[in-house]
Amino acid sequence: MTSTGASLATAASGGDLLLWVAVPYACLAVFVVGHVWRYRQDQFGWTSRTSQLLEHRWLRWGSPLFHLGAFAVIGGHVVGLVIPASWTEAAGISEHAYHLTAVSLGTVAGVAMLAGLGMLCARRLLTRRVRLTTDRSDKLLFPLLAATVVLGFTATAAHNLFGDGYDYRATISVWFRGVFVFHPHPEAMAGAPLLFQLHALTACLLFAAWPFTRLVHVWSAPVGYLVRPYLVYRRRAA
Repeated sequence: MTSTGASLATAASGGDLLLWVAVPYACLAVFVVGHVWRYRQDQFGWTSRTSQLLEHRWLRWGSPLFHLGAFAVIGGHVVGLVIPASWTEAAGISEHAYHLTAVSLGTVAGVAMLAGLGMLCARRLLTRRVRLTTDRSDKLLFPLLAATVVLGFTATAAHNLFGDGYDYRATISVWFRGVFVFHPHPEAMAGAPLLFQLHALTACLLFAAWPFTRLVHVWSAPVGYLVRPYLVYRRRAA
């Protein structure tokens, strides 16, 4: 039996139930309830609190790198965690082709996201005017976000770039999908490498902190601008 099969066949312990069932559901509950509370209590604070007027040279490069890299990384996570391997195989994508594409594109996206996040953190630490606008939620968000990104990139590099390879779709993806259909498989995460476990735990904590930080601006994307009518400007007669 392979290590993947063995991990799925092992009964979950009390610690596994706490880490991979209780913690994720508690974080998801805080995520949902926290957003409702934030929207009802702090609608005027539902923003990213931009500091572009205070400093723009670092922001000009850091923000696009971070956001574009984040969009690509999130897309990769959706494909890897939500879509089962049987679906991609049915679509004619072999396991080797999938992992080769995922690792290569994921590495590029991860490097861009890390570089952008590094610039944004350095900008906030080294630029006094920006540093003075940092509040308590930012002091929680930036270290937690950095830990999540660094752990995810390190896990991928250690196991899939320079290691023997790890098929996370046979374990971590099974656990992830199970959480959302209320049939979690904690034994699937129990056998995952430590770096992937730490990455998953920090991601859960990031979701719990989400409603109380500037990350809420993600839900305020100006989609309406795509369908709104044009604004007509007329010159006033002298």
